[in-house]
Amino acid sequence: MGVTRNSVLSPVNGALTQAGNIVELFVDVVRNTFRRPFQFREFIEQAWFIASVTILPTALVAIPFGAVVSLQTGSLIKQLGAESFTGAASVLAVIQQGSPLVTALLVAGAAGSAVTADLGSRTIREEIDAMEVLGINPIQRLVVPRVLAMVLIAVLLNGLVSVVGIAGGYFFNVILQGGNPGAYISSFSAFAQLPDIWSGEIKAAVFGVIAGVISAYKGLHPSGGPKGVGEAVNQAVVITFLLLFFANLILTMVYLQIVPAKGS
Repeated sequence: MGVTRNSVLSPVNGALTQAGNIVELFVDVVRNTFRRPFQFREFIEQAWFIASVTILPTALVAIPFGAVVSLQTGSLIKQLGAESFTGAASVLAVIQQGSPLVTALLVAGAAGSAVTADLGSRTIREEIDAMEVLGINPIQRLVVPRVLAMVLIAVLLNGLVSVVGIAGGYFFNVILQGGNPGAYISSFSAFAQLPDIWSGEIKAAVFGVIAGVISAYKGLHPSGGPKGVGEAVNQAVVITFLLLFFANLILTMVYLQIVPAKGS
């Protein structure tokens, strides 16, 4: 019985310990963000790298995503006899839910995996230990610029996905499905409000923080050797995806409680 109980509780204890370490790293990142000197050059280099590996995939994913949302909502709303609300339904779905999630998944998958691999390789080469021996804080020097760069690029890419997704949705709904362009635009302006845009940007920023912290933690704690770095990259992506969907659920519930729907 004791062996069975230990075998069951061991993964739970490991998960709780890891969660506590991730929270501790997040607190360290916040504290070191305001500590001088700020690694501005490292921040710019990481932001440029993250943008270079995510802009094109994000734009390419945004086009079919906006098209799928528009076609599906257009078909459903046409069955309900409410074609005049197609623009509001499809555009709000892209801005509030689609854009932040698409942005976060690509940032976590492309940039997050690269950050984990970079920090993991530095860790197994004992560069992190050497920095600590020299009195250099690796959190301030390496982690903070990468997390802030992921937040910045996530916010900017969210705007890109919103624009491309809306344009793609408009094209597929109006051109392919024969929708009314005037009704499409007027319904969106009638039901959309400024907090909808802020909601998407805040979600993107929160998702960027989650992806950055998880990637940095896994990169700083590989199990050992090149194989451990590969496993850390895989674990970072999986854990980030899971946390992103939970965070999206919580943020959406809070937003719907705080911001009333327009016209209500």
